[in-house]
Amino acid sequence: MRISSAFAAALASASLLAASGALPLAAFARPAAALPAVAVAPQYGTTHVYVAPDDVDRFAAAFVATFGGQSTKQVVATVTPTPSSTTSQLLQTPVGTVSLFGFKTPIPWPFGAERNGYLVTDMDVAVRAARAAGASVIVEPFPDPIGRDAVIQWPGGVNMQIYWHTTKPAYAAFETIPENRVYVAADRVTAFVHDFVAFSHGKVESDDAHAPGVEIGRPDDTYRRVRIGSPFGRVTVLVTDGHLPYPYGHEMTGYEVANLNDTLAKANAAGVTVLVAPYRSDGRDAAMVQFPGGYIAEIHARAANP
Repeated sequence: MRISSAFAAALASASLLAASGALPLAAFARPAAALPAVAVAPQYGTTHVYVAPDDVDRFAAAFVATFGGQSTKQVVATVTPTPSSTTSQLLQTPVGTVSLFGFKTPIPWPFGAERNGYLVTDMDVAVRAARAAGASVIVEPFPDPIGRDAVIQWPGGVNMQIYWHTTKPAYAAFETIPENRVYVAADRVTAFVHDFVAFSHGKVESDDAHAPGVEIGRPDDTYRRVRIGSPFGRVTVLVTDGHLPYPYGHEMTGYEVANLNDTLAKANAAGVTVLVAPYRSDGRDAAMVQFPGGYIAEIHARAANP
């Protein structure tokens, strides 16, 4: 599908208005035909986790012990457009998938700064759509051992990888869809939400200008939280002034589980450290943990009695 130059120009103009804060969230709703739909399904979204080679096996064992599921066979490959070498494997669980890398060589820029990967139906169409929606393509499409990849950047400095497989994969649907947790400055959030919603064919599911600050480690304050749903999955946008206590802002993904205490018990037995003890907010019980190798994640469950 081709994107008309007239539409691209109109969208670019709208993005400028969005960047200035002129567009309300109601303007983020986009007709389905505005841009080509390139998402496949949420289970093809993966969080990219980079750990030291010596930590790969410990991280993989702890992650699977915590959430269930299994790992694909570990391979050694070049997954960047310039020479490099890394171990690579998928950790597939009912609540989220990790693309795990243990680089044996220095990591070429900007790899390691992308937070996740989304499977697309057509790489060339997806790149054109991302550009038309307002993204920068910071790594042009390149071949990898099983397909093609590119890295795009959204307003606010949010890097994501998009990928396409030569042989179409078939993954089981998630039991619960994880959320991509994105921290964005107030002066870029309108542009980010506007552009990502247009590209993803998503919608703003909620926009709370006074969300409880306990969710970002500041219980005496409030902040703005925007939740987006799309065929790619879920995105939670946390709009802050950057005055964040550790470890907030380091986590990239929030995983929804059936029972938080049971999951934390499994995590503890697997050598995972609880960084933020369980708390309740927005109908959730949530905590922050750190896996062997340094990966930090949010884990939440629906509160039994909100």
